[in-house]
Amino acid sequence: MMKHKIYATAALGVVALSLAACGGSSTASSTASSGSGSTASADSSTMPTVKLMVGGIDKQIYLPYQLAESLGNYKKYGVNVELSTEQHGGVGAEEAMASGQVDMAGAWYIHTVDFQSKGKNVIDLVQLSSAPGERIMCSPKANVHSAADLRGKTVGVTDLGSGTDELTQFIAAKAGVTKNDYHTIAVGAGSTAIAAIQRGSADCVMTTQPTVGALESKNLAVSAIDLATSDGTKAALGGSWPAASVLAQSDWVKSHEDAAQKVVNALVDTMHWISTHSAADIADKLPSSFVQNSTISKDQYVKALDTDKGQFLPDGLMPAGGPKTIFAMEQQNGVNTSKVTFGGTFTSKYAEAALKLEGYTPTTTPAGSDG
Repeated sequence: MMKHKIYATAALGVVALSLAACGGSSTASSTASSGSGSTASADSSTMPTVKLMVGGIDKQIYLPYQLAESLGNYKKYGVNVELSTEQHGGVGAEEAMASGQVDMAGAWYIHTVDFQSKGKNVIDLVQLSSAPGERIMCSPKANVHSAADLRGKTVGVTDLGSGTDELTQFIAAKAGVTKNDYHTIAVGAGSTAIAAIQRGSADCVMTTQPTVGALESKNLAVSAIDLATSDGTKAALGGSWPAASVLAQSDWVKSHEDAAQKVVNALVDTMHWISTHSAADIADKLPSSFVQNSTISKDQYVKALDTDKGQFLPDGLMPAGGPKTIFAMEQQNGVNTSKVTFGGTFTSKYAEAALKLEGYTPTTTPAGSDG
């Protein structure tokens, strides 16, 4: 996890807004043109500005948000997007969005259910992946080969109460292991997760690429449970598990329809680009610090992405059955979903409009209101 905040704007100029004025993009939203990639030519000063915080912008599972910026897609569709990344030990991206510090969050779909169960109307605007992109990586000494083997072990998650914590609980429960049968600690991601395995404070960690590749290259851990590929996710969880998405407060979306659509247009175009390009092509478009640093080489990054690239959806649509899997997990973990409906947690209308705008043929079988 990077320690500094990254701001990336998709325009020639940056429209500076204070956190207290996150809703200030509404005026610009009503005046900016909404052209497609080939026609958008709005002056940057008239473009709406959207603040989007990502739950770890350098994580491979969250690469579409930065890739959209690198490809120039936000500007292409007429929106200034200020990207930032949550910091370890700081406010999570979804919490920053829910509290109004930022307009949108690049985070897991499951948070919509969590928020709505607590009376906060947060909605998923576009779905970017159908698998968590995580792996439970375990020290060879731990002798963990399945969820049942987690009993008596210490498992590291990004933070207590985080999505990785909930996901670990769900996987364990399906194997008859309760959260009281193993110990959980917060290890963050990247170097801190690696250190937890290296010094033996954790037997296993749930983490993503490029941390997975770093652990493997150092012979510190092996993959015990695969949640990074569609097949692995279905085997472990019983179905698709929609993960990376764009979340926003419903009230904000209603007052910023134009800006919301432009952001989704940019991301759907990016997802199509991902589906038609190689892992090496994608890596070449990302900041060099994302794909090559002290923990991983670029070759390792590309190899990992080539293996896990199938988690990304080519069209931004919520996959059929995905919400049902999420709701089953929430219920297993004790979340009261009685007042939350499948259809109320996501919308496909923005992705569908984006696909129609560019003439892209959807390939995902979409979920209906029943999940």
